[in-house]
Amino acid sequence: MATVEDVKKLAALARIKVEDAELEKFTKEFDAILAYVGQLEKLEIPQDLKGEKPALRNIMRTDGEPHAQGAYTEKIASQFAAREGDALSVKQIIQHD
Repeated sequence: MATVEDVKKLAALARIKVEDAELEKFTKEFDAILAYVGQLEKLEIPQDLKGEKPALRNIMRTDGEPHAQGAYTEKIASQFAAREGDALSVKQIIQHD
C-alpha cells in the first residue's frame, strides 16, 4: 500500500507540485493504478501447438534501399526559416531555471 511519503517522492521525481490537501486522494489513486497494472501478472500467454510460448518477433517492415546520403539535405534546409552556416536554427522551447 502506498503512503503519503511515496506519493511525495513520486511527485518530486515527476517534478509535479502536489498540494497537501490532494495527497490522500493521490495515495488512493496510486494504489488503484498499481492494482490495475498488477493484473498483467495474471495474464496467460497462449501457447502454440507444441506447447511452447511463441517467440518474440519484430513486426516492423523491412527497410528498403536508403536514399543517397545528402540527396535531399539542401532542398530541406532551403525551406528552413533560419540557418547558421550548415546548422539549422530553432527557437528555444526548453528553459532551465
